[in-house]
Amino acid sequence: MNKENIYQEVTGLLVKLFELSPEQITPQSRLYEDLDLDSIDAVDMVVHLQKRSGIKIKPDDFKAVRTVQDVVDAVERLQSGS
Repeated sequence: MNKENIYQEVTGLLVKLFELSPEQITPQSRLYEDLDLDSIDAVDMVVHLQKRSGIKIKPDDFKAVRTVQDVVDAVERLQSGS
């Protein structure tokens, strides 16, 4: 998946799992402040991303994630093995 596909996947998950409207979600949207997610929501999103992408995601990989773009970048890094 390229960055655009990853972004679409993340956006789709946020809409489906947390009943957010697509208009609320931008690459700069902050997960906790803007989208009102909590740490349990973040873990739920990571679990779904693992299932969808087939990539093993460790919690440490997402410690610095704060925005939707951070999630996209982290997934892309994991895919490329960096």
